[in-house]
Amino acid sequence: MAVFTVTHAMRLDDYAVVQTLEATEIGIGQSITIAGSTGFNGTFTVLAVPVYEYRGVDDEGDWLYNYDVTITNQLLFASAGADVARDSNTGTVTWTETCTWILAADVLSWLGISVATANDTAFVGVCTDAANAWAYKARKMAGYQGESLSTVPSSAVKLGTIMYAGALYRERGSVDSFASFGELGAPAPIGSMGQIMRLLGIRRSQVA
Repeated sequence: MAVFTVTHAMRLDDYAVVQTLEATEIGIGQSITIAGSTGFNGTFTVLAVPVYEYRGVDDEGDWLYNYDVTITNQLLFASAGADVARDSNTGTVTWTETCTWILAADVLSWLGISVATANDTAFVGVCTDAANAWAYKARKMAGYQGESLSTVPSSAVKLGTIMYAGALYRERGSVDSFASFGELGAPAPIGSMGQIMRLLGIRRSQVA
């Protein structure tokens, strides 16, 4: 979760634009929550990330901009209400990165099983969410910047994310890895993290 400071805000033709103090990685289609701002609080879906002054909507419903005025760090979203001229404002924009590269159905297909209970279904969902979050963060730390949170970069990355979610599901109830029996000693490594990391393209050799 990231929190950014609001410096300016405006509303025109039922669309609002807020400007943040810091640059953000928030993209189109992502959800933000504005708090502590005068007249602009709520949860919204970002429709555009303009770099010019917003000037309203034309007769065909397209956004208009003043291309002579550059304004960075802006987020545009639908906001019904009276027009409000652009002015200094306060508050915060809270953004939680939610990656949706794979679905629970993808994981169940890879596992080749049908869940037995509602509790199983819920746990597959937890593993799916965890795998999405981990894969996105791992690739970001490996140098892949600006990737979509909703569109998986490649089929290889999708399979790697699915495999990681499946591995998490299979570890359910174990102490360490897929099985653990104190009387028998530590089990031999049988995980597939090497393959998963290759598919995700992380921990790869760096070439100058």
